[in-house]
Amino acid sequence: MPPQNAPVLGWIVALLGPFCLLGVLGFHFPELLTSREFRQVYSEDFARSLLLAGLVATFLLGTFSLLRGHGRRLSLLGIGCATLALLLGGATVEFEPIAPTPFSLGLDWFLISLLASALVFIPIERMRSAHPQAVLRPEWRTDLAYFFVGHVLIQFILISVTSFTSAVLSLALYPPLQSGIQLLPVWLQFLFAVFVADLTQASVHRAYHRYPLLWRFHAVHHSSRSLDWLAGSRMHLLEILCTRSLVLLPLLWLGFTPAVVNAYVILVGLQAVLAHANLGLRFGWLEQVLVLPRYHHWHHASDPAYAHCHFAIHLPLVDRLLGSYRLPADGSWPDHYGLQDPDAVPQGILRQHWQPFLPQRGGG
Repeated sequence: MPPQNAPVLGWIVALLGPFCLLGVLGFHFPELLTSREFRQVYSEDFARSLLLAGLVATFLLGTFSLLRGHGRRLSLLGIGCATLALLLGGATVEFEPIAPTPFSLGLDWFLISLLASALVFIPIERMRSAHPQAVLRPEWRTDLAYFFVGHVLIQFILISVTSFTSAVLSLALYPPLQSGIQLLPVWLQFLFAVFVADLTQASVHRAYHRYPLLWRFHAVHHSSRSLDWLAGSRMHLLEILCTRSLVLLPLLWLGFTPAVVNAYVILVGLQAVLAHANLGLRFGWLEQVLVLPRYHHWHHASDPAYAHCHFAIHLPLVDRLLGSYRLPADGSWPDHYGLQDPDAVPQGILRQHWQPFLPQRGGG
């Protein structure tokens, strides 16, 4: 059962209502609450239609939940937020042309990404799960908070990563190398970029596991005891900044075209969600070529025999080169996930972010 024995439908309504309210606030304050980069991906009509659909779904599902007599408080919370969203203008809010601002939150990126991911992965995981578990499994709210922070602060993350890489590259650029890379066909650049980025990522990832100071931050990611499409969002903000900066640095130094770099960024987002998904499908020979759910799930196994394997996020070939490939040939999945010491990392996003800076009581 979900937390507090509340029906899933009640929680859905309780989430949809605030999302609609946040969407309306995004229309009222687009300069501050929506990402300039992401606004180029979707149209205003799409955003309005999505908000309208959310409002209709909240009222319909909320009414149905109330009539059933279950999850009343949650349903009333969702309906109340949706009502407030309507009073603030709903999907009809008008706004002036959006002026540029030095910084803004990615509220639109959060809302649209969460809805798209949930609509795709929740049904698939329910139909073909590797491990039976509730949609609202333990600690889902913590991982939802991580998803929120990682998406809403996207521009802060981009600015920080770009500032670091720009400062380093200003000291080490070699134009003939960049020109040579850019002469390659785009498809070949992309394959080369994935390999370079994954080799860098795996090396950084292995360092997180090897050095106690770095492990303090990475242990947050491994504290998830249940894996699904949402669990991959659980990462300490400093780890996000460090990893993305170090992975992006060789891509920019080698001179891959912006289209290739952007395509790689999209691949990272998609594969990070897929690799953590509770998806029990067998992919056959593809498991030897791409990092898929079963491959990465063994990296999260609490079994100490698999504590230092599968550092790659794209290509098992990289783990073979690093000597960290250990995928069981029998097609089995881990029985348990998380840290060997479950109490090494506290619960809740705030405590987990503060924990690495405190004196450590033991190993991870």
